[in-house]
Amino acid sequence: MVIERMVEPLEPGDALGRWIRAGLLTGISDGLFATVLSIFFYNSTAMRLWQGVASVPLGKEALNGGVRTEILGMLLHFGVAFTWSAVFVFLFTRSRSLRRTAASPYGVFKIAALYGPFIWLFMSLIVIPLLAHRPPNITTRWWVQLIGHFPFVGLPMVASIVRPAAVTPEPAAVGTSPPA
Repeated sequence: MVIERMVEPLEPGDALGRWIRAGLLTGISDGLFATVLSIFFYNSTAMRLWQGVASVPLGKEALNGGVRTEILGMLLHFGVAFTWSAVFVFLFTRSRSLRRTAASPYGVFKIAALYGPFIWLFMSLIVIPLLAHRPPNITTRWWVQLIGHFPFVGLPMVASIVRPAAVTPEPAAVGTSPPA
């Protein structure tokens, strides 16, 4: 007996709900990851982390902006999480191959292992250098972020959007009995 796994297509209302869930979960998960790294491993503060995010589009003066730029940094962070979630919803709704991969064994993990680090590569090598007018700084912290984007960005995002349909066995050939 062959079991065919498929992933349910997204209806417009369902896509919206999954996008919202993915943006929120990804923003929270990645935000907590970055905050823990900043406080416990990089000897910094949460405020400095989020001001640093705000400094990408605003410049270094954002580092002295107090709570105002800290909140702006958090809002920017969630904006990015929602943007990349929207990109994934778009790709998922249009790519049969992506849906087939998602339905395969460990499919969500396979996709997340590529999509999460891809987001970091795109953001750190293209978006941030363009906005901050400085080249990327590839250090140990950069590599930690690259690896961390699989479990803390890719996984919550992909898992929030992909939902496998019920697994249904193909009909057995005439004259055969199902396995015991």
